[in-house]
Amino acid sequence: MESSIKTDGKGRKKVYNACMEPCAIEKGMRLIGGKWKGSIIYHLKDEPVRFNDLTRMLGGATKKMVDQRLKELEEEGMVIRRVISDRPIAVTYELTDFGKSALSILDDLRKWSEANGIELNSK
Repeated sequence: MESSIKTDGKGRKKVYNACMEPCAIEKGMRLIGGKWKGSIIYHLKDEPVRFNDLTRMLGGATKKMVDQRLKELEEEGMVIRRVISDRPIAVTYELTDFGKSALSILDDLRKWSEANGIELNSK
């Protein structure tokens, strides 16, 4: 829904169709915008990946952080966890169709970041 601002005859401004919290963009950002979530989804794009391999792919993420984000993504219906071996326990993670639907957004974000040379300040 498009928001707009109109000025009445007395010069007062009024907002029409205001983005009420949370708006659609904020909902989407909350779903895939958490720390490491987008990267996890992106690394699961091709095939199921075992937990330790995924942690290695992410580099700077701790196992605890990856585990926490995977649980969140599973609860949100974006990732499926499959046990492939009981002894020792081994699991893989793969994207659901809903999770795959975010890939084009994440790829556009990656291209935008690379094209603009986005660098983060380390604070």
